Amino acid sequence: MDDKKKQEEKKVVYEEAEEASDGINDDADLDMDMAKEKIIKLKEKLKKCSKEKEEYLDGWQRSKAEMINYRRRQEEQMAEWLKMAQAGLIKDLLPILDTIEAGIRNWGLGIKENKENYLEKIKEQLLKILTSYGLEEIKTIGEKFNPEFHEAIEQVESVENEDGIIVEEVQKGYLLNGKVLRAAKIKISKK
Repeated sequence: MDDKKKQEEKKVVYEEAEEASDGINDDADLDMDMAKEKIIKLKEKLKKCSKEKEEYLDGWQRSKAEMINYRRRQEEQMAEWLKMAQAGLIKDLLPILDTIEAGIRNWGLGIKENKENYLEKIKEQLLKILTSYGLEEIKTIGEKFNPEFHEAIEQVESVENEDGIIVEEVQKGYLLNGKVLRAAKIKISKK
């Protein structure tokens, strides 16, 4: 009976072991299936990320190329505008050149007043053109000294003017579109 009992116990142990191993195999199969699903999902996610990366890279490269082309076009356009501005200025200066040539041709024929008249006409034409481009003279004589617009080169004793009043202009100063292009060189009064 002992043998029979031992055999029954062995049978029970064997059955339990078999059930346990079936459970382990079932768990292992379940874990393996889950791992395969996870790998498939990760591969899909990686594929999606790679596609997005390629799209972003392509978009970035396209934007960079567009920016380079835009800058190049802007530089070309600026160069063209500069050429057009130069051509406009030169065209505006041609009448002065004509006046100078006429003055040279007639220089020996005329009297002093005619010579001065030519020079005055040239000056007027040039000032008219430069004024149309935004140039204006800085006011000086009788004005209060302003270091932003004037460069004092000498102080002159004066009884009729208070200190710091401009009494003489040595060299004209100019503004271009409201900004100092060249300060006026002047002499100011001192008591």
